[in-house]
Order: sequence, then C-alpha cells, then structure tokens
Amino acid sequence: MQCPATDFDAMTSATDFVFLLIEEFTHLAFACALEPLRIANLVADAELYRWQLSSVNGRTATSSNGATTLVGRGLVPSLRDEKLMLVSGLNVQRHITPALLAFLRAERARGTSIGAICSGAYILAEAGFLDTRKAAVHWEYHDVFAERFPTVKLTKSVFVVDEKFVTASGGAAVADLMLHLIARDHGRDLATAVADQMVYNAVRDGSATQRVSIRSRYGVRNSRIGQAIRLIEDNIETPLSSAEVAKRLGISTRQLERIFGRYLNTSPKRYILELRLHRARNLIVQSDQAITEIAIACGFTSTSHFSKAYRDYFGKTPGSQRSILS
Repeated sequence: MQCPATDFDAMTSATDFVFLLIEEFTHLAFACALEPLRIANLVADAELYRWQLSSVNGRTATSSNGATTLVGRGLVPSLRDEKLMLVSGLNVQRHITPALLAFLRAERARGTSIGAICSGAYILAEAGFLDTRKAAVHWEYHDVFAERFPTVKLTKSVFVVDEKFVTASGGAAVADLMLHLIARDHGRDLATAVADQMVYNAVRDGSATQRVSIRSRYGVRNSRIGQAIRLIEDNIETPLSSAEVAKRLGISTRQLERIFGRYLNTSPKRYILELRLHRARNLIVQSDQAITEIAIACGFTSTSHFSKAYRDYFGKTPGSQRSILS
C-alpha cells in the first residue's frame, strides 16, 4: 500500500541500519525495531531504509527464545552514514567482551551513530558512553543499572532520543522509537500509516513511562494508595516505616493500614519488605555485587536479617540463589 499523504522522491537516499545482535537478545524488541522500517518501505513504495544484521561471531546470533538468526557480518567497521543499533536481552553482562567494547569505542571514534534497545544501554554504559547522559533501559535492569552506573541519568521513559546515543527500553517501546524516527525522517503521515499497518494505535512519545500506572497495575482508583506506593518505591535504600508513609500522606497509620488491606490485601509493612526483597533478588540475579552490598542497597542494616528475610520469602538464601545461576 502506498502512502497517499506523502510524495517520496525516488532519488531519496536510503538510511542504513546495522543491527548488532548480542547473544540472548530479545526477539520481540528486534522485531519491533526491524518491522517498522520494512513497512515504511512498503507503504512509501520506496527504499527509505536498508539494514544488515551482525553479531560478535559474524555468523549467527541466538535470541532468548532459542531462535537462531543468520547474520551477514561481524564486528567490522561501519560504512559512512550507517547507524549501528545494539539489540540485547537476557544476561547482558555475560556477553560484554573486551572485543565488543573495543569495537564500539572504535565506532564512536569514527563518528558512527550508535543506539541500543532493551538492555543494550547497559553495554553502552559499560563502554563509558553514557556518563552524565539520559538513557532508557528495560525496567528489569533499573536496579542493577543504577548501582553499577550511578553517573548515568537513568529514566523510566520508554525511549530517549534527545541524547547522542539513542536508547529504548525494549518490547513495544522499540516500535515507539522507530515510529518516532520515521516521523522525524519522513513526516508524521508516513509514521501514522506504518502504525496503522502494524495495527498499533497506542503510539507513545518518549516521555511515556515503561510500566503501567499503579491504578492499572492493581485496579486501584484510590489516590492515596498510589501516592503511598510511589513514596515506598522512591525510598528503597532507606525504607520508610508505615508511620512515616502515613505522616507524609497526612493520614493516620491506621488509615494507611486499612487502605492497604482493602486494596492490596496486605499491610504497608509487608508491602515494603516484599518490595525490598524483590529488588534484592534482581541484584543477585543480574549483578555480581557482594551479598553484603546488596543488603545495604535494599535497606537492610544486618546481613543476617537480610538472609533470614530472603529465605523466609523465597525459600532459599541469597547465596544459594546465586549459586543456582553460576
């Protein structure tokens, strides 16, 4: 289908992308990056975008769902005006090698445009590209990212384009990013036509947050519960007591307990503890931080207390949780 609202010059030079697929990359994010470009060409009836696939070994890349993708190139220097996009996913730390970092630094020195999707911002940060810059990464990596790269201005937005290094958080957020880039390159009419072809009618701008609202997540319309949860989430390292949360909301502790009991079927104290334990599990699974450091980062002043609480909740100690993964 040709886009009737836009006239594309046949001589318009195509934009070239190179998708560097990192082992265990997320297939959904990759598809959301590639398909809008393919559909843009189809709708415009013109070759507006071209792409190549690459990997570290130059032959294949295997996604987190087990599918193996053939690629046409390895870590070779980009041609002029090619845009390099890193696509990663699970266990990103395991796949960051000196060769990969050296390649990225060489590409940066060459002036190559570099972006990253899903957990890819972690690789850019490891290469030293994101210091003092804003970046988006999949929300599951927020905890470990913030601990590892404190100078990066990590956002909860679905994507970031107002920086030298474009980043997107993964999943459908990558489609939002690509539609934004298509609109920037060729106008909103084409981007809208592409979204229509994708049957994608909830396109978000970069300021949208990754996770659904508290109201949607829990089916809760009470504003106080939302305010309480935000306070709790913003104070993981130095956790607030139920009384402190209630005081900041201007209500009594008993009122707060009633609200949590009614809408979440739990107590504020229990909710706070479970949130801290889930953050601890993320850090154990996704980082090599010492257990003691993780305990402190999650608001536990005693390692023994942390280990007991963790075992009571997850059925295993923090150390055994990590040993399962090694």
